Amino acid sequence: MSLEQNRLDRFISYQCGISRKNVRLLLAQKRVYVDGIIANDIAQRINKFSHITLDSKILQANDPSYLMLNKPIGVVCATKDEKHKTVIDLLSYKNKNSLHIVGRLDLNSSGLVLLTNDSRWSKHLTSPEQKVEKRYLVTLKHPLSEEYIKTFAQGFYFSYEKITTRPAILRILSTYQAEVILTEGRYHQIKRMFGFFRNPVVALHRISIGSFIIDKTLKTGESRVIVNPHPNF
Repeated sequence: MSLEQNRLDRFISYQCGISRKNVRLLLAQKRVYVDGIIANDIAQRINKFSHITLDSKILQANDPSYLMLNKPIGVVCATKDEKHKTVIDLLSYKNKNSLHIVGRLDLNSSGLVLLTNDSRWSKHLTSPEQKVEKRYLVTLKHPLSEEYIKTFAQGFYFSYEKITTRPAILRILSTYQAEVILTEGRYHQIKRMFGFFRNPVVALHRISIGSFIIDKTLKTGESRVIVNPHPNF
């Protein structure tokens, strides 16, 4: 069952192989608990994280999981890949195969990757309407100039998609390094933006997604559980 809500009677009918009429009887007998409370409504809405028991037998007891990973270069943001190691392969987390990736990085990029089994959480972080900021450290082949700052703030027209990107923030850190902040995630967006200046990106490292900042104690390829996954929402 997905995180989208489902009716309690449908869930129990499927899990126990009984009719919905018999599910109604179970509820009348006060044998079903949802999140520790006696269930009395067959139409009660539940999701994949609702804790459900019948006669003290657990029918569902999934817990939400939230992780951050310091992705290395050469690892793909995918659950399976025939040619390359994936971010899932790097995890030692016991339920890693239930996770999906929140905000992908390409093969040659590094830095923060978030993973979860909570689709509401990932949707909030990746939805264009939320305008969640993503911060990157970018190293360029050629020197930067003040012209970059103004152009990034205006947005770029991508002819292939026939769209104009949202305004982005660029801060020059040194001759060849900049911090870039985006609120969207177009295909190879940062590389294409610097391509406007014919300035190839040498290295791209994601520092943060919203309020989630990469843990500086994480070595490349390491991950950890996020203790407070809902600081701002």
